[in-house]
Amino acid sequence: MKENLSVQFVYPSYKLPEEYLGAIDEVDHFNIMPASIAKNDADAIVVDGWEFNEKVTFHIPLIIRTGKVSLFQHADKLKEALKHSMRIDVVITDVDTFKEEDFKRYESILNDFADAVEQMYVEGLSPQLNILTDRMMLRKMNNCGAGDTTITLAPNGKFYICPAFYYEDKEDKVGDLIEGLDIKNKQLYKLEYAPICRHCDAWQCKRCVWLNRKTTLEVNTPSHEQCVVAHIERNASRKLLSSIRQHGTFLPEFGEICEIDYLDPFDNKRNWQNN
Repeated sequence: MKENLSVQFVYPSYKLPEEYLGAIDEVDHFNIMPASIAKNDADAIVVDGWEFNEKVTFHIPLIIRTGKVSLFQHADKLKEALKHSMRIDVVITDVDTFKEEDFKRYESILNDFADAVEQMYVEGLSPQLNILTDRMMLRKMNNCGAGDTTITLAPNGKFYICPAFYYEDKEDKVGDLIEGLDIKNKQLYKLEYAPICRHCDAWQCKRCVWLNRKTTLEVNTPSHEQCVVAHIERNASRKLLSSIRQHGTFLPEFGEICEIDYLDPFDNKRNWQNN
């Protein structure tokens, strides 16, 4: 709270002691709970994989963590779940492994989702799917903010840039509850210090700093895979927005998503380097 950072609590699959819950309630927070223990105090439900009933109505956001192959295999289940959910966030856990054939498959699936969501809007539904609908409702980058606007407190009492840093290497801490935060080169986690991202308009991209460091060794430089996946999502959003507007006024306060001729913004560097 002293650092003006939001606190997100990711719960384990077992019930926490009452004294823990009491301490959590003393600060502004957001509860992310696995489906196995989620109750009325959950702000979002997370599932690993596809072990959930797609016909059950979810009144709070549903977060699905999945690999690319599993996502491709369960595309129809996701499409059905959209009819019964206020919002679904898909987190692809192996973006860095995407190959050319995966990009093509992902593009095909998102375009299929766009057709389905268009029909849902015509029928009076308003589903939200982060990888498809978020870009339509943004005017600027809306990324995870790890290391800039959010921080992770792990069970060992140490601070980490995000949970991924904790799970990868528990020694990769950036402070603790006693000494406070100590983020080296903190400015590098800010958008204005990201040479590629600050020129990009795939505003729904997670801009994952952990994945950046894993693939490029720089927290402010994204990988080719992350960029291409984000731009495939951007282009599918463009298609969906245009299609829905054929049926009447839709999101008039937001402009058009312009057509582009690249998927990796690095390929467009000559234009943004001149601006």
